[in-house]
Amino acid sequence: MTRRYAICNETFQDWPLERAVKFAKEAGYTGWEVAPFMLADDLRSFGKGQRDAYRETVTSAGLEIVGLHWLLAKTEGFHLTTLDAETRERTAAYMRELVQLCSDLGGRLMVLGSPQQRNLTEGQTMPQAMENAAEVISGCVDLLKELDVKIALEPLGPQEGNFLNTAAEARELQAMIGSPQVGLHLDVKAMSTEPDPIAKVIEDNADWMIHFHANDPNLLGPGMGEIDFRPLFAALDKVGYDGWVSVEVFDYSPGVERLVNESMQNMLAAQA
Repeated sequence: MTRRYAICNETFQDWPLERAVKFAKEAGYTGWEVAPFMLADDLRSFGKGQRDAYRETVTSAGLEIVGLHWLLAKTEGFHLTTLDAETRERTAAYMRELVQLCSDLGGRLMVLGSPQQRNLTEGQTMPQAMENAAEVISGCVDLLKELDVKIALEPLGPQEGNFLNTAAEARELQAMIGSPQVGLHLDVKAMSTEPDPIAKVIEDNADWMIHFHANDPNLLGPGMGEIDFRPLFAALDKVGYDGWVSVEVFDYSPGVERLVNESMQNMLAAQA
């Protein structure tokens, strides 16, 4: 299958946007995924003109804006599962602002990870957390549908947090919300903590999967650690996945050039 490769914008750190998207395109990527905190400290100050200019810069370089990730990272006053109703209402309102941002940038997908803003709070049970998360996300469904945007729930390993640690738990939350605008995101680093092999997790969750992050448990890019991507890409092909494969790294110490280029080279080698 023809695979579409994207890369997350925080990989480029403080590079000017024009330089970053040009380099990404030359390396072979055709998609650009946006962490909102890379745009502005307060998204309400990132107005229409700035959104239009950002989108134009990315698309003029030959890249498509996939959407958003790290939705609640580096924010204050928001929480997905909290027992505090006012905070949940505020979080739902902010999530709707993110849906609008995603649409304004030309994106169609929002990856909901942000473990610090969803971990269980003191004295909270898992059923309460699931119900509260479903409530907050459900508050975005109408706008998601109107703007043709989807939220992809991201399971994260126990080293990241204590809420949605497995694909099965994310599917349970999706079922509680009950909207086709909400699906499943799978991340290689996170799947490495599941009891089943990663390829099996992909195959077992193919019907819910709408996005995919390529990385390694060592926090570097695909193929830069111990994970063999050949069976993972074979599993993606087997289930007919035609969405984006987006590179997300967490350790930037090798430098932008190496992370961007080696990740692409390794992915191309894994699909040969």
